[in-house]
Amino acid sequence: MRHPFQNQPAFVPLGIEGAAAFDSLIDAALAEDVGAGDVTTMSTIDASATSRGEVVARSGGVVAGLAVAVSVFLRLDPSVDASLCVADGDRVRAGAALTRIGGPARALLTGERVALNFLGRLSGIATLTRQYVDAVAHYGARIADTRKTTPGLRALERYAVRAGGGVNHRFGLHDAVLIKDNHLEAVGSVGEAVRRARTHAPDAIVEVECENVDQVGEAVAAGADAVLLDNMDLETMRRAVAAARGKAIVEASGGITLAGVADIAATGVDVISVGALTHSAPNLDVALDFAPHPVIPM
Repeated sequence: MRHPFQNQPAFVPLGIEGAAAFDSLIDAALAEDVGAGDVTTMSTIDASATSRGEVVARSGGVVAGLAVAVSVFLRLDPSVDASLCVADGDRVRAGAALTRIGGPARALLTGERVALNFLGRLSGIATLTRQYVDAVAHYGARIADTRKTTPGLRALERYAVRAGGGVNHRFGLHDAVLIKDNHLEAVGSVGEAVRRARTHAPDAIVEVECENVDQVGEAVAAGADAVLLDNMDLETMRRAVAAARGKAIVEASGGITLAGVADIAATGVDVISVGALTHSAPNLDVALDFAPHPVIPM
């Protein structure tokens, strides 16, 4: 039996150098927002003007995406200076300073919204993930994400899940076998689907989505590494866990809510995958507050 989540590395906050991997994504976001130029900033702010300020959390939560947010400003002007007050993965209270930043005022103003969009989105995912992780803390289950991510943002959104204490499911269709209901309809049986997967991808982890205990038994007998219990009620889930125990990793998925996730964890499942982590997380409220401009004596 192989575990789909056993080799996940410990979470390491992304630094500025690591954030460089997302430069093309940042550039695309800036091009979308700035277009031919920030007409407001260019018409009101002198090119030589400088400013300082703080990125702050307006609400409490878990932070993720600080280096990406700073990189937005650096892409506009490499002379921007920033110092982080917290690290990705930290839980912060409302009002906490996250980053102190300074430099050319035009770069700070032009990059503000894009930087906050990245930071708010990723921190929102990390915050919701931590809520789920905390809810099952007394059980052995781990909280995992799904492929229900924003197109183009999967790597960053999955990073945010790890910042919140969750684990990542397969990144895409290429790195694991997950036989779902439509695959089974097309093939005809769980056992035959597993056999074909083993033949075509002998080194891949094979997981099968199951709708009832009989399918769990068939998947285990066929040698599946994991079974995914799809939208099962709690009693059926307990019987499915008993049928697979010691033979396959058991994952619960489908309609998972924060209110009910502890009851699901109590059934003994190993993993609970939650699409809401990335498709329904509300953004954390973050803002850039400039220091007051000094009054020039007349």
